Amino acid sequence: MNYELYIAKRIIAGKKYKNSISSPIIKIAIAAIALGMIIMLIAVATAAGLQTKIRDKMAGFKGHVQIVNYDNNNSDVSTTPIDIEQDFYPEFKNIDGIKNVQVYASKGGLLRTETAFEGVVFKGVSSDYDWSIFNEYLVEGRLPDFTLPRTKGVLLSQTIVNRLQLKLNDTISASFLKSVQNKLPSNRKYQVVGIYNSGFMQFDENMMIGDIREVQKLNKWTENQVGGFEVVLNSFDDIEAKGEEIYSEVSLTLNAKTITDIYPTVFDWIKLFDNNVWFIIAIMILIAGINMITALLVLILERVQMIGILKALGSSNSSIRKIFLYNASYLILKGLFWGNIIGLSIIGVQHFFKLITLNPETYYVSVMPVHISIGAILALNIGTLILCFLMLIIPSYIITKINPSKSIKFA
Repeated sequence: MNYELYIAKRIIAGKKYKNSISSPIIKIAIAAIALGMIIMLIAVATAAGLQTKIRDKMAGFKGHVQIVNYDNNNSDVSTTPIDIEQDFYPEFKNIDGIKNVQVYASKGGLLRTETAFEGVVFKGVSSDYDWSIFNEYLVEGRLPDFTLPRTKGVLLSQTIVNRLQLKLNDTISASFLKSVQNKLPSNRKYQVVGIYNSGFMQFDENMMIGDIREVQKLNKWTENQVGGFEVVLNSFDDIEAKGEEIYSEVSLTLNAKTITDIYPTVFDWIKLFDNNVWFIIAIMILIAGINMITALLVLILERVQMIGILKALGSSNSSIRKIFLYNASYLILKGLFWGNIIGLSIIGVQHFFKLITLNPETYYVSVMPVHISIGAILALNIGTLILCFLMLIIPSYIITKINPSKSIKFA
């Protein structure tokens, strides 16, 4: 590049414009890009965090895919037993991507104290149950010990414990109907060995977790009869494809349904987060681009005399335009830098200190979760840089309209 263009770049990029008319406009443009990046990062992190957290909670309580008898596929209570001797249990031999297959059985009942009562679904699980997702919701106590010949310990939610005014290690009375013909209830006593709080009120309000052998006894089933199977996948992203593969592997008397099919309302709701995020990203990039266009135009108009001199010295329109576009890109990068610093700091503070809380009855979580990947950060930064740069190309053509003789004469 020749000496004149080098001097021009130094004039535009250097400190000389800081006391000029364009100084506040440039600062506003940088601030707009930084603010846009902050909002985009927070929007992506919160949306991904909510989606991931809700999916994990659903999988922790129900698995990714449920295999049940056709007579029982629309109920949370097991009515028709399934023989545990299945080709796919304890593992699918022809399907990859499956983390665990676990048995369960459930029965509706009533918990009673001297002053209150609560309806519950007693979900019985076995030693093959995957507690990895559920462990983080355990706020007090321990998990039931399934190595004992008989386990009377159960897990209750913080919600039920508070309503019944119970505490850890208390004994609770439970009543279960034996059958439609026999109206006399079956009474049992259980010990509260653990208290959990998932923040998912749909489960916290009515679920008690214990030994599947207790449910089998209540239903008069044998040890080889269960209510169904829960399949835990390695990745939620594969749920639809794996659901179809699992369905094709089970017998004709069984049905395999994904949790997205069982709870369509919940998953349709969290899908809306993606639309909201894309809308926020589009608005923020548009605002940042408009501010950069304004800054570029002011920068050009303030240096009309310099542009005229460069043209008089033989510089082409394209070379002068490149000078302004390069410096505009520098301003964009500066805004992105500060936006990333502040945005990621806010996300980090929320992740570690959990300052923002939510209503679990509305959002299924009690604390705003955040999750963002390096890929998402790079995509946001590169996408913003490219789109803002493209938006500046057309306004930069104003340089071609500047007449050297007039701009030098009347400067």
